[in-house]
Amino acid sequence: MKDNELKVFSGSSNPELTKNICKALNLEQGALTSKTFSDGEIWVRFDENIRGQDIFIIQSTSQPADNLIELLIIIDAAKRSSADRITVVLPYYGYARQDRKDQPRVPISARLFMDLIVKAGANRIIAMDLHSMQIQGYVDIPFDHLFSRPAFMAHFRTKGWLEDPDLVVIAPDMGSVARSRSVAMYMHKELAIIDKRRTAHNKTEAMNIIGNVKGKKCLIIDDMADTAGTLVAAAAYLKKAGASEVIAAFTHPVLSGSAIERLKDSEISIIITTDTIALPEEKILPNMEIVSVANILASAIKRSHDNESISDLFYEFNIES
Repeated sequence: MKDNELKVFSGSSNPELTKNICKALNLEQGALTSKTFSDGEIWVRFDENIRGQDIFIIQSTSQPADNLIELLIIIDAAKRSSADRITVVLPYYGYARQDRKDQPRVPISARLFMDLIVKAGANRIIAMDLHSMQIQGYVDIPFDHLFSRPAFMAHFRTKGWLEDPDLVVIAPDMGSVARSRSVAMYMHKELAIIDKRRTAHNKTEAMNIIGNVKGKKCLIIDDMADTAGTLVAAAAYLKKAGASEVIAAFTHPVLSGSAIERLKDSEISIIITTDTIALPEEKILPNMEIVSVANILASAIKRSHDNESISDLFYEFNIES
């Protein structure tokens, strides 16, 4: 067996994405068995020798919480199987919004679960489009943060939106301004911002629009859609302000609760998202277009294994990070 061989394994959260990553790497997926006993306990086993190997574990920590528990168990099994280096690949990191203590007597769950991943035995972390950039500083191991922008840009280009003079990029709230601005700059488009006020958890009220959207095709950019309340309220407000069309693009399709019903009844004409979270058929709407980030993740894995620059990856995809 070759020393420090690259091996990619998948948890249960998104096996199709792992399959596509391995296809892009021209690599056979590693053999791993995961079972859930009748009492709900999870059991895993590596079905091949990983001693001294460079292994990558791909798992989104979306709901259910079992995905996170399974990830920790896989990492522990890898450590106890004497893997040389264990890299955890998080296409979507759940609990990322609980990144600070914004009121008394609450946890910082984003930090807690990062601590658990490191304690379990991870040597390196690769994540995509974190809700809060400071999460990278929660750990003392190498952390590579990837962006879905190249995949979105390639898709936007095929639709001719980069050349559309009437398209305006929309930041749905102040927290997404930096992300939306970078997209607007690359597309050479104007940026408009929706000023909203959060009245309770998962409830928002759009207040004002900074910028001109009248008669424009509005492209809302966000990192995720959970209950979709922000997107739907933003779309309604944009149409009320005279927008000709509203399109929504977000990386992580959490789509919990009544999100699908909200999106069905919304003013959004096209929904563009990625495969960082596996969507069941009942959550895939007729106007939804799913863009794969498998090539980006595969390139990052290959560069990490070869000890090459990850930041150069975004020049490879013809976009600055």
